[in-house]
Amino acid sequence: MGNGFQVRDRFADGAQYIGGRLRPGTSGRHQEVVNPATGETVYRYELAGTDEVDAAVAAAREAFPGWSGATPAERSELLHRFADVLAGQAEDFVYAESLQCGKPVKLSTEFDVPGTVDNTAFFAGAARHLEGKSAAEYSGDHTSYVRREPLGVVGSVAPWNYPLQMAAWKILPAVAAGNTVVLKPAEITPLTALMFAQAATEAGLPDGVINIVCGAGKDAGEHLVGHPDVVMTSFTGSTAVGKRVAEIAATTVKRLHLELGGKAPFLVFDDADLDAAVNGAVAGALINTGQDCTAATRAYVQRPLYDAFVAGVAGLMETVRLGDPFDPSTDLGPLISRQQRDRVAGFVERARAYATVVTGGEAPGGDLADGAYYRPTLITGAAQDSEIVTSEIFGPVLVVLPFDTDDEGIRLANDTPYGLAASAWSRDLYRANRATRELRAGCVWINDHIPIISEMPHGGYKASGFGKDMSSYSFEEYTQVKHVMYDNTAVAAKDWHRTVFGDR
Repeated sequence: MGNGFQVRDRFADGAQYIGGRLRPGTSGRHQEVVNPATGETVYRYELAGTDEVDAAVAAAREAFPGWSGATPAERSELLHRFADVLAGQAEDFVYAESLQCGKPVKLSTEFDVPGTVDNTAFFAGAARHLEGKSAAEYSGDHTSYVRREPLGVVGSVAPWNYPLQMAAWKILPAVAAGNTVVLKPAEITPLTALMFAQAATEAGLPDGVINIVCGAGKDAGEHLVGHPDVVMTSFTGSTAVGKRVAEIAATTVKRLHLELGGKAPFLVFDDADLDAAVNGAVAGALINTGQDCTAATRAYVQRPLYDAFVAGVAGLMETVRLGDPFDPSTDLGPLISRQQRDRVAGFVERARAYATVVTGGEAPGGDLADGAYYRPTLITGAAQDSEIVTSEIFGPVLVVLPFDTDDEGIRLANDTPYGLAASAWSRDLYRANRATRELRAGCVWINDHIPIISEMPHGGYKASGFGKDMSSYSFEEYTQVKHVMYDNTAVAAKDWHRTVFGDR
C-alpha cells in the first residue's frame, strides 16, 4: 500500500493548492508532518502566510461567477465525476490518511475513505435539489417565491482528527450549492485535504473552486476568518478556539457555522441488552483512538447492570490490539502526537487521586514505545463534577458512573455544557422515546453509538456549536434565502399607499 506515490514527490511543489495548482508557502516557517506511530517525519513544507490566503481568496472570488452560474445539473455532473475519481484513488487516500494520523488501516479503508466517496456522491445528487418555498399569492395581490442562492467565497477551517472527512464535510455542500471555498486544514495533517482538491481538479472542477492553504491558525487561519472577501466561515474544532473564530468573524458580520467540542453520554437503562451495550461502549469510546467529538466518554449505567457492565467493558478493552496502523489486525492506533498522548495521560494521572483506573492508564513500551500510543482506559468512582467527567479528553478513556432512577440518568447525561451527541440503551420503546426527546444533543442514537450517514445532519446544541454538516440541511448553511415578490394587480395607486400619502 502507498506504492502509488511518495509523499515528498507528490507535494514537491509545495503544500498550498491555489487556483488549481500546488505552490509553496512564503511564511518563512516550516512544518513537519509526522507519522505518530513511529515519530518519523514523512513530509516537511513551508507554511502559508497571509499572502497565500489572499491569493487563495482571490482565486476563489474569480472562480465564483462561473461556478455559481453553472446549472445545478452541470455542478452535479462534475461532482459525480469527482466521486468516481476519489473511488479510483481510494488506496492512496487510505495510505496517506493512516500515515499522517496513525489511523488503523481498517478504519481508513472501511470508514474514512468510503464515507468521503459516499458524501461526494450524495452532494452530487443534492446539487440538483436546492428547494425553496412554493410560489403562492400569500398577500392576495402578489406572487411570492423563495430562491436559494450561493453566498460567495467560504473560508473553512478543519481539524486533524478526520482530515479527509472534515475536508469533504466543509467543501462539498458549499460547492454543491454554487459557492467557492478556501479550506485551511490542520497544518499537521494536510496531505489528504490537498489530495482531495487535486482530485477535484482531475474530475474537471474549475480552477479556484476549491483551494487549500496550509498554515498556522494564528496566522493563516485568523487571516482567512477575518478576510473581508470571505462571506462565511465554517469551523470544526475545540470550543475555546471556536469562541475566537466567532470573535473574528463578527468583525466583518459574516455567516458562521461552528461544530465544536463534545462530551457524549452513553446512557444504559437496566433493561438494556448488556452484551450490546458493552460492545457499543468499547467501540464508541475507542474509535479513532477516542479522538472523536461524538465518542462515548461518559457511561451512565443503571445500578442493576453497573457491575456487570464495568466487568464486561474492562474485559473487552483488554483484548483490543494496539500496533502498526498498516497491519490489518491492528485495532487501535496511536494518538495524533506525543503531546496529545501526554495530555490524555495527564487527565488519567490526576484522576488517580479521586477515582479508580480499572484497566489501561498507561503508554505501552516495547515496539510501540516510539509512537504516541496509549492503552484503552476505563475509570470508575469519579464524581459527576470531577475533571475526568466534565472535560473533553479526546483519547481512549471511558468513565463509568451509576444511576438509580430514569430521571437521574437523563439529568446526569445532560449535565454538561456540550450537546453534540448521546446514546441511550433500552429495550423499552417508551423509555427510548423519552431519551430521544429529553437528551439535549444534536444526534441521539438508540442502542448504538457513532454511526453517521450522508443523508442525515450532524451538528450540536449548546457549547458544541450550531449549524449542520452533511445532509440537505447543510444547504441552509451555504445558501442565502431570497424572497422574490411580484405585483399582480397592475394598479399604479395601491390601497396601502394611503398610509404614506393621501386618503382612501
